Amino acid sequence: MDAYVEKDAADADGDRPKPPADPLTGAPGTAPPIPPADRASTGITALSLPYQVVLAVALAVVGVFACLHLAMVFLHVAPSNTLTKQHGQAVDDWVYPEFEQNWKLFAPNPLQQNISVEVRAELAVPDGARRTTGWIDLTAQDIEAIRHNPMPSHAQQNELRRAVDFYLNSHSDDDTPSGLRGRLSEEYMRRIAMLRLDALPALAGPDGRVLTGEVRRVQLRAVTRAVPPPRWSSEKIDTAPSYRDLPWWPVTDADRPTGSDRSRTEAGR
Repeated sequence: MDAYVEKDAADADGDRPKPPADPLTGAPGTAPPIPPADRASTGITALSLPYQVVLAVALAVVGVFACLHLAMVFLHVAPSNTLTKQHGQAVDDWVYPEFEQNWKLFAPNPLQQNISVEVRAELAVPDGARRTTGWIDLTAQDIEAIRHNPMPSHAQQNELRRAVDFYLNSHSDDDTPSGLRGRLSEEYMRRIAMLRLDALPALAGPDGRVLTGEVRRVQLRAVTRAVPPPRWSSEKIDTAPSYRDLPWWPVTDADRPTGSDRSRTEAGR
C-alpha cells in the first residue's frame, strides 16, 4: 500500500507546473526575477514627464513660500536687529493683518492687564427729551461669543482691541486727533459702537428701564484692570479698575446701520 501512496504523491507532483530550468546550468530552479523595467511604476514616477515637472515646480513653490513665511514671522516676533531695522516695513506688510502676532520672543515684561471697552448712548426719546443708557460692556460680549467656540471669528478676537490701539496711537492724551488717521479712528470707533448697539434687542437706562428713540451721541471708555498675582506669589498689585473716558461723539447718518434707529423709534410709538 505504501507503494501506491508514493505513486499517487508522485503523480500529484507531476501535475504541478515545474519551475523553469536555470539557463546556464540546466538545473531546475526558480522563476527569473522580473526586470525593473517591467515593474509597475508608482508615485511621481507613474506620471508622464510634463506632469512630473509641473508637480516638482509646485512643490518647490510651496516650500519656498513656507520658508519665507516662517522667516517673516520670526523676524516679526524677534527682538530688534539689523534685518528688522532695514526691512521692518516689508515684514509688517507681510504679517499684517492676516498673520498678526501679539506676542514677542524674550518679552521682558508681558502684558499683565485686562482691557475692556464699554459704550453708552444718548437717545432722543419720543417725548422730545434726551435719555442716556447705562454702560454696555462690548468686550464681555466678545468673550461670551469666543468661550466654547472652537473657531471664533477674527472680529470677535481683535476688532475692539485693534480699534482702541488705533485710536490711542493717533490721539494725544487730551484726545486731540493727529491728522487724518485720528479722525478715521474716531469714525471707526463710532461705527463699531453703532453696529453693536443695533445688535442688542433693546437699550436700557442706568435704572434698567427700556429706552426707545434715536441714538444721537455715543461715548466709549476703556477700562483697565491689573491681572491679580497667583495665590502663591507675595507680589501686591492694585486690581482696582482705571477708566479712560473718550469724548461724546455725535452720530452721523454714515455711522448708522440701515434702519436701526427708525425701527427702535417706531417700536416706541
